Amino acid sequence: MSRTPSPLPERWGAVSQLFHWVSAGLVVALGTIGLYMTELTSPVAKIRWYALHKSLGLTLLALVLLRLLWRWTHAVPGAIPGMSRRLQFAADGVHGLLYAMMIAMPLSGWLINSTAGYPLQWFRLFNLPAIAAKNEHLNGIAKELHEFGFWTLVVLVVAHVGAALYHHLFLQDGTLQRMLPARRRPPGTSP
Repeated sequence: MSRTPSPLPERWGAVSQLFHWVSAGLVVALGTIGLYMTELTSPVAKIRWYALHKSLGLTLLALVLLRLLWRWTHAVPGAIPGMSRRLQFAADGVHGLLYAMMIAMPLSGWLINSTAGYPLQWFRLFNLPAIAAKNEHLNGIAKELHEFGFWTLVVLVVAHVGAALYHHLFLQDGTLQRMLPARRRPPGTSP
């Protein structure tokens, strides 16, 4: 007996929404801290902010990997009805690049730390292994990649937010609402 596939949900589920908004918050926090910490002159303050930046970056890496696992094992909403293939292709491309950058940025930071020869701690709870040996040349390359990745991520986030606002304000197709918590309706009211 064959099963009828269940229909795709119209909205992102609560877990997917939580992953999305926590990831977004971490990206904003990491970017802000990253810009701030590079301007510090106090060595003690610099060490503290760098440690926080690294721990949050590792948290983002773990969260994104969990988010991808969740996405691959749970139904996701289908395309917005009436959305052109070109727009869907662009949306899928930006989402794919966002995921790639949210993995690449923490990994490049880990590489910077490893090739500088520093131990990498997660919120002072435990050390993570180096992913490369100490290497000044590779450290310079990793730093350049991390900075380039940051600006690439900024462009992708601006494109993502801009597209969400465009869908919400101009197309009014419900794209943004699918990632926002559902409003509760009073009993007896229709949707």
